[in-house]
Amino acid sequence: MLFVVALVAGFAQFGAISSLNDVARHFGHVVTTGHSLKSAVGLSGSELGVGLAILRLASLGALPFASLADRWGRLRILRDTLAVGLLVTAAAALSPSYWFFVACFALARPLLAAASTLVQVVTVEITSTARRVHRLAVMVAGGGIGAGLSAVLHGAIRGPNSFRWLFAVAVLPALLVPGLLRAVPEPGRHVGDSPAVRLGSIPAHLRGRLAVVAVVGFTVGMITGPANGFTFVYGEGVLRLSPSVVAGVVTASAVSGLAGLILGRRLAHTIGRRGTVGIGVLALAITSAFAYSGGRLSFEVGYFLGVGAAGLLAPAASALSTEIFPHAHRATAAGWAGVAGVLGATAGLALFGWIGDAVGGVASSSLRIPALVTFLPLLPLLLLLTRLPESRGVELV
Repeated sequence: MLFVVALVAGFAQFGAISSLNDVARHFGHVVTTGHSLKSAVGLSGSELGVGLAILRLASLGALPFASLADRWGRLRILRDTLAVGLLVTAAAALSPSYWFFVACFALARPLLAAASTLVQVVTVEITSTARRVHRLAVMVAGGGIGAGLSAVLHGAIRGPNSFRWLFAVAVLPALLVPGLLRAVPEPGRHVGDSPAVRLGSIPAHLRGRLAVVAVVGFTVGMITGPANGFTFVYGEGVLRLSPSVVAGVVTASAVSGLAGLILGRRLAHTIGRRGTVGIGVLALAITSAFAYSGGRLSFEVGYFLGVGAAGLLAPAASALSTEIFPHAHRATAAGWAGVAGVLGATAGLALFGWIGDAVGGVASSSLRIPALVTFLPLLPLLLLLTRLPESRGVELV
């Protein structure tokens, strides 16, 4: 059942990305002359970047929901956030403007982000040490399949209001999935567990390791925010690829994503969580920069390999950021890690969009400079991973 939750949460969150080019054309104004990003897709890079940044920033609201799970139980919060988040996503089908679309997804994002976070937490807590990374890889695959399904439907449903039908589909899992979660056991508390007095607070002795997790999460967010957020705008709007071709690239990347998950699981058991995270972030930055370097082949190859890098990174990152915290504060710590990722993605989206407007790379079908400036400068911060304890083989407390 947790796999299904990961799938529908991934589907709903990725809907804003997969439909962004259609939304921009519907509510913007495309012109055949000019070399700016706005002339190509209908809205400026700044408008797109700010809109996507708002969506990412809204995910900060996932923290209090995750923290409540340390008090009221994981599954209660998981069911409620998933159902309401999906219903708000469906409401975006009625959008009369671009900013209404942004507002709907901004309201849904914290709920869906909290649900995705709690899927990881519950998976860690109900799985044995030997199988933990494997199960996390399955959850990551579920989110990836949901995102891919969103891309496939985006390519299949065509017409002036195609994005509205894509959003409306979210009603179905909103009505069906929460009830199915009753089959999942509630993780039990450990003796002596005592959640923090203030919602969202972490004990002083855990704040140092949380700060390192947050820095790494911020770095990953700086890369994944624009790398994912501008995929369809770049592929369809700048490179002029058809929606079906871009959807095909996303779908084909399931192969590299699966290969990345398998390799990441193996590395997490051999070299450990920290080393796997470091390798994954480096690979993600390089492949994402290559995807925006110019031309269809670079886009397809870079995206394909980038999905593999993300698959390699995700299970180890999820394991490391949850295993090193005790049960009473695990969901809250995961919420703070999500906050750091959101802030990184917000900064990355805003910077990428602003530089894209400034350099005007649409004429050369390249967004190389925004990619290099956004994705690479923070990579030296990965050295902080050495400050975290290695959690490979550690029993939960």
